[in-house]
Amino acid sequence: MSSENGYEDWHVPLSSREITLGQAYDQLKSFGLEQGDVPLIIQMVENPRFDLPGFDIFHGSTDLEKHDYIHILLGRGVLLKDEAFVIGFTMGSSNRVTSAEEKLFSILTKYFYPKAYRFTDEDIHIFKDAVRLGFISDCTPLAEVDYSKYLDWPLEKIREDIGIEVDLLKAYYGIEARRYPTHKECNRNLVGS
Repeated sequence: MSSENGYEDWHVPLSSREITLGQAYDQLKSFGLEQGDVPLIIQMVENPRFDLPGFDIFHGSTDLEKHDYIHILLGRGVLLKDEAFVIGFTMGSSNRVTSAEEKLFSILTKYFYPKAYRFTDEDIHIFKDAVRLGFISDCTPLAEVDYSKYLDWPLEKIREDIGIEVDLLKAYYGIEARRYPTHKECNRNLVGS
């Protein structure tokens, strides 16, 4: 696990089995955003608080705390390609994402998000891969998990309990590393895994 150099290097590798979700979350919170720090357009797209009653705009939407827990469980950091993967996998795990929803999300993140949060074509490719990976995964829909009961559990046990297939993630992370060999967030996922 690396946090010495700040948010750019931070992630909890899939090989980190004994650290608890609460411990990993405390690390992330030492530099992470608060819900109010997230630009409004991103909150409107990604936070279920902004959904219309009885209508999910984007399946798999979560608040920031739950989103951070998912980063940890999927072994991802907090850079844009990590964000693209976490959002895509979370949406895909709902098993309800349509191609129109995927396309709309891609357009919003590429053209309407603030510049520092905007997805590139590469990020969108990772997002779309992750939607499909989340769909084929047999895990519990990640946006529906009550993570508060898992705070004292080791990450390995949580992944087992909610059905996150580490081998599936490792296989994809290997593909991602070959596609994007110059991006550290795509290559650090296999180190120590």
